[in-house]
Amino acid sequence: MPRTPLPLRRAAFPALVCLALVLTGCSSGTADGSGASTRSDAPERPGSKSEKAGSKNTVGAGKSGGSRSAAAVPVRIDIPSLGIDSELMRLGLNPDGTVEVPPAEKGMTAGWYTGGAVPGEPGAAVVIGHNDTRFGKAVFHDLKKIGKGADIAIHNDRGAELRFRVTGTETVSKKAFPTEKVYGPTKTRTLRLITCDGSFDDQGHPVDNLIVYANRS
Repeated sequence: MPRTPLPLRRAAFPALVCLALVLTGCSSGTADGSGASTRSDAPERPGSKSEKAGSKNTVGAGKSGGSRSAAAVPVRIDIPSLGIDSELMRLGLNPDGTVEVPPAEKGMTAGWYTGGAVPGEPGAAVVIGHNDTRFGKAVFHDLKKIGKGADIAIHNDRGAELRFRVTGTETVSKKAFPTEKVYGPTKTRTLRLITCDGSFDDQGHPVDNLIVYANRS
């Protein structure tokens, strides 16, 4: 759903969408229906034309390339009020420039979008997780229950714990996803959590996204 502030170019982007494989799912499937793909109809990250190689969905530490090779890498997210404690895989871009989402078989694992900020650095860090997959409830199934002021902890590969406090939530139609608000540059250290939400369309796709906004505390 991501992963050094984003360099923005002014353009229109499609809404971020987690395609549902089944009515209770929030994941996309492969051409053969295996559900192993991480593709989504997500917005092309501003400035991403030369970075479409994406990632390999590696859980935990690792280099994210370029000037960020020396930066700490987020490896875990903890939301005590919801009982969420998940490793973080790395999410990049699909070949078409859309943002990857975790594969359905790893529905209980959230992912950090490497094209955004590193959590704790200035800018918008983005973490994406499923609500449900064909395997059942997923890591962010209860995210809709989070309240303003709730604590979120991000742990990195250097042993540091970075704390964020929720400032608000927003449910948006995937047809009107606030791309720049979510992925755009900020002077402060911010965190966004994204999952699917709402009812389903005729094809069984969730029609909304839930976005959680948090600031470094």
